[in-house]
Amino acid sequence: MTILRSVVLFLVAAVAEIGGAYLVWQGVREQRGWVPVLLGALALASYGFVATFQPDPHFGRILAAYGGVFVAGSLAWGVVFDGFRPDRWDLVGAAICLLGVAVIMYAPRPQ
Repeated sequence: MTILRSVVLFLVAAVAEIGGAYLVWQGVREQRGWVPVLLGALALASYGFVATFQPDPHFGRILAAYGGVFVAGSLAWGVVFDGFRPDRWDLVGAAICLLGVAVIMYAPRPQ
């Protein structure tokens, strides 16, 4: 249950951070106004809170592992919302990052 909770929290954090950054991008770069920018800022702020609910007590470990989730999630976001088509190297890189997440977060450690 702890691993499932952790994975769900990583997914929620990814949606908050990547979605927030995407909204800021849309507002500024695509000139869609300040409403998306403000919503994006709120989403980005909520990302910071989500990480605090991870079961592991080590901030550095959580953020390091989340980096891999962010890489894979950003590519997935681009596919779904931006028409991006990753090539095989994007997919290999994302898989390596997710393997790193698994090692950092879920490798057995002494109690």
